[in-house]
Amino acid sequence: MYRLNHRALFSTLAIALAFIRATWITATFATASSLAIAEGTSTKDAAKIDLFRTLSLAKSEQEGRAAESQIWECWFDQSPTAEVRASLDAGIERRESYDYEAAEHHFDKVIELAPEYAEGYNQRAFIRFLRQNYESSKTDLEVVLKMEPNHFGALSGLYHILQIQNRPKAAFGMLQQAVAIHPWIQERSALPKELWPRNYRNIHDPGNEI
Repeated sequence: MYRLNHRALFSTLAIALAFIRATWITATFATASSLAIAEGTSTKDAAKIDLFRTLSLAKSEQEGRAAESQIWECWFDQSPTAEVRASLDAGIERRESYDYEAAEHHFDKVIELAPEYAEGYNQRAFIRFLRQNYESSKTDLEVVLKMEPNHFGALSGLYHILQIQNRPKAAFGMLQQAVAIHPWIQERSALPKELWPRNYRNIHDPGNEI
């Protein structure tokens, strides 16, 4: 997901586009609506918290997509240096050209330069997924979620990987957490209605298709 535009989302190519958009768990995921701004929180962090709150309360897909786009921008803008951002952008450019091996090398460099930058792991996870290296992709996504517990894109990625691995119960658990954060996420229609989170039920009419 879009900014491959920087959001890019997964089946081969269709599933792949879904993986980044939603676009990519800890057991203690906080929903966006319950996030609190702690004393000492930076202005950027406070703005991101507000965006997640807006996303969780979006009443339409248009509102949800707008908030989602801004959150992706925040994640990319957390790049700590110009060199890291240049390597990230170079990896995305190589991915868009289907040069997945070169793209992974660029994302390796991002992680080497900035091991605390979550989006480096997220982008490498996507490439590893495209290269069918599912276990390594899953490992990267778990790192992302330790750093960014509300990263709906990483949750989406885990959902797709677990489905491929024929682990539907675990997969739906990931998707359930993703829609609690992002009620308009691309994969929402795959979630069984009995697993809809409370805030999701409040936004979507259970009597209708979603």
